[in-house]
Order: sequence, then structure tokens, then C-alpha cells
Amino acid sequence: MTKYLAFPRAAIVAISAAALSACAGSYTGPVEVTRFVSEQPTALGQGTITIDFPEEMENQSARNAFASAIADELSAQGYQVVLDGSATATQTASIRTTRNPLAAASSRGPVSVGVGGSTGGYRGSGVGLGVGINLGGGSRGPNVLTELSVRISGADGASVWEGRAQQPTSINSPYSDVEASARVLAAALFKDFPGGNGETVTLDVDQLVSQ
Repeated sequence: MTKYLAFPRAAIVAISAAALSACAGSYTGPVEVTRFVSEQPTALGQGTITIDFPEEMENQSARNAFASAIADELSAQGYQVVLDGSATATQTASIRTTRNPLAAASSRGPVSVGVGGSTGGYRGSGVGLGVGINLGGGSRGPNVLTELSVRISGADGASVWEGRAQQPTSINSPYSDVEASARVLAAALFKDFPGGNGETVTLDVDQLVSQ
């Protein structure tokens, strides 16, 4: 199994801060998070867990970015993350991620920039998110909605936790970059883990990158 390289959160914060100063007029929206917790959450945050992508991802660097971000968050919650196939994990974190144009750009169809497996996902070009793409609507408003979802299941395949984080940005936002996007969405998804069953919270980026 592929080993994913960790990318320190402090480095993401530094990169994002520099990019933010260079992208005056770009739009970075808050992250909205919804979570569902099983009636028996005691298994969460302990034991071994592996990472799975149920849908094909054509862009390997994007796959690595999201896998690394999720692996770091899982480790911070107390899991022993198994990535090299040398041991059998008792839980599995299944990752899905998509990016779709918002209403102002809907006539252009799905964004094809490299990380997802379904219609509207990040697939195709492999050039990095937001490079050379003009979705219309200007830089001062949201152009795209990026979504990350994770489902944690036990050895029997039953779900014990599910979460979804989504963030609207302009295509020239520093948080449209795949590394920064993966980090901030993963941080939002696992903030105050496991969270309340059925709750939806909204988090500003500043609340996440300052951790």
C-alpha cells in the first residue's frame, strides 16, 4: 500500500498566510461541518485504523494530500494509523472528496482539476486545483464548493462515525490549493471529535489554522 507523506500543519499555515497576502480580493468562505455518531462511540479514537478511497482518484498528489491530512487528524485523536499493509486494522476511514462550481458558474459544468471519482469531482487535468480555470463570477465571491467526507467503520463494516466538511471559495483563494484545502477541511472535520450526533457547525478558517 502507498505510504503517504505527512505535511506539517505549521507549514500549511505559513504557505496559506503567504498566499493570502498575494491573493487580495479572493474569497475564502467558512467551513460547514456535519457529523453523525453511532450509539456506541466508545470504539472511536482508539485502536488501529486504515485509510480507504472507495472511488478512484486520478491525481496521485491530491490523493496523497487528503490521505496525509486525514491520517494526521486520526493520529491526533488517538488512533494508530496503518498505511503500509503490514497489519490488519480494526477500523477503516473511507474518504471521498469533490469540487463543484456554484450557481454563478453552473452552466460551465463540473470542474475537472484532479481529485475525485464522481461527476463534478476533482478529476482529469492533474494540474493542481484552480490553475488556469475561469469559472466566472469574479474573485470577490465564491466560485466553487469543495467537500470532504469521511466514514469510519468497524471490522464488521458498520458505520460508527460519519462527517462531511464543505467550504466555498473563489478559484484563486489560497484555500483552493489542494494541500491547504485538504488540511483545513480535515481540521474542521475532526475539530472537537467526535462531535454531537447530527450537529452542524460553521467554522472560520482562522479558527482552524491557528490550532
